[in-house]
Amino acid sequence: MGRRKVQMKRIEDKSSRQVTFSKRRSGLIKKARELSVLCDVEIALVIFSSRGRLYEFSSADGLTKILERYRCHYEQESEASKDVNESLRSHTELLHIVQSQLEEPNVVKQSVMDLEKLEKQLDMALSETRSRKTQLMMESVMTLQEKEKLLRAENELLEREIAAMEKNEDEGNEVVIGFSNHQHLGNLRQQPTLSLLQ
Repeated sequence: MGRRKVQMKRIEDKSSRQVTFSKRRSGLIKKARELSVLCDVEIALVIFSSRGRLYEFSSADGLTKILERYRCHYEQESEASKDVNESLRSHTELLHIVQSQLEEPNVVKQSVMDLEKLEKQLDMALSETRSRKTQLMMESVMTLQEKEKLLRAENELLEREIAAMEKNEDEGNEVVIGFSNHQHLGNLRQQPTLSLLQ
């Protein structure tokens, strides 16, 4: 018989609520630790109890570093979206102006000069949008290229370390080849050279 489904609502009994909080908090921290190790990701977990007590977990880099990274990422994202929103708002306003001036009653009153002016404004808005889009794409490409360089450097360092470890292991194996225990090797070293040559 399976477990009954827990209703997702506040537990009214104070002691039951405290026990559930303690168990689930431990489970959540355990899952976060497993996820960080298995998937090699940075995780920061912050929990405040109902009494205001702080519980936290962070992967190897530390909570402060992860939170600082989050803050920088959030600021970059909000700055980019702010620029795009401002650009979109100005272009939307321009489109409203164009629509209002090109409505049926007003279209007859528009001169060729007015229409050319509107066309130039639309062309400028379109070129600004394309330019901003290209800039954002280039920034994204440059960020990815920097990440690729860092990963390549890290990979080369790891390959050198592995090669050095393998070389050390090989040299160590050459010294003890053919001997099953170190005591026998010590006894052999003490024998005179002539006895070894016989």
